[in-house]
Amino acid sequence: MRYDTLAQMLTLGNIRAGNKMIVMETCSGLVLGAMMERMGGFGSIIQLYPGDGPVRAATACFGFPKSFLSGLHEFPLNKVNSLLDGTFSAEMLSSEPKDSTLVEESNGEHEEKHIPEQADEDSMAEAPESNPEEQRTMESVPQDPGNKEPKEKGNKRDYIQEKQRRQEEQRKRHLEAAALLGERNADGLIVASRFHPTPLLLSLLDFVAPSRPFVVYCQYKEPLLECYTKLRERGGVINLRLSETWLRNYQVLPDRSHPKLLMSGGGGYLLSGFTVVSDSLRTDPSLKSCASTLDSHHTEEPAAKKQKCVGSGS
Repeated sequence: MRYDTLAQMLTLGNIRAGNKMIVMETCSGLVLGAMMERMGGFGSIIQLYPGDGPVRAATACFGFPKSFLSGLHEFPLNKVNSLLDGTFSAEMLSSEPKDSTLVEESNGEHEEKHIPEQADEDSMAEAPESNPEEQRTMESVPQDPGNKEPKEKGNKRDYIQEKQRRQEEQRKRHLEAAALLGERNADGLIVASRFHPTPLLLSLLDFVAPSRPFVVYCQYKEPLLECYTKLRERGGVINLRLSETWLRNYQVLPDRSHPKLLMSGGGGYLLSGFTVVSDSLRTDPSLKSCASTLDSHHTEEPAAKKQKCVGSGS
C-alpha cells in the first residue's frame, strides 16, 4: 500500500476526531495507526481481526501514548455473524474453559518430566567411551531434583494465573466492542484486507449508520467490481465510485522542473460510497425508530397561516 493510497482512504473515509470508526485490515496495523494518528485520541475505533488476535506491529511503531489506546477496541471476525443474528452471548467468547487450561498445564508437567529422562538415556547411549576419572567426577556430583520441582510448580502456577487474567481482560474488551457494534451507529467503515471484500463489506455495512462513508481497498480491481455489482443489487448505498490510485513524482529545480519518467504503477484500487436508509431496510425492526423519526418530521409540519382580511369601514 502506497502512502498516497493511504491518504485517500483517510480522506474518503472522513477520519476525524470524535468519530466512531470500524476498521478491518490485514496490513500489520498500518491503517489502524494512521486512523489513530488522524483522530488524535478522541473517539473510538473498533478493529475486527481474523485469527487468534490482532496484529499491531506497525501501530506500535507510531509511539502513541496510553491515552490513545483507551478508545481502541477489538472484536473477532468469526463472531460477527452471531452478532448480526442476535445469537451472540458472553459464553461464546470463552472458547476454552478455565478448567481445561489447568488440565493442559498439568499434562505438560508430566510430559516435560518424561522428556528429560528420555533425553538423558539417549545421550548416555550415544556418548562415546570417556575416561574413568571423568565418570567419577560426574558420579560424585549429586543431583537434587527436589529443589527444582517447587520452583517449576510455582512458575507453572504463576503462568496459569497470568494466562487466565489475560483471557478475562480480553473477554471484557470483546464485550465492550460487541456493545459498541450492537448500537449500529458507526460513523464510517474502512476495509483493507487480503480477504475477498464482498462478504466482508455486505456484513459490516449493517453496523454503519445512514449517511456515513465507507472505503474498501484492494490490490486488484476484479474483486471490487464484483463488490460494486453486489452493492448496486442490494441497495442502501449511493455515490459508489471505483477509482485507481495514481502517483507521479516531479523534479523541481531552477529551469529544470519536469515530471519524472519513472513512476509507480501498482497503487491498488479504492471503492468508496455512502450509506442510506432504503425501503427494504425500513422493515428491519432495529431501524423502525429511524423511520419513525423521519416520518414524524413530515407530519409535524405546521399548516400555512391564514391571513386576516381587514375590511375598510364605510
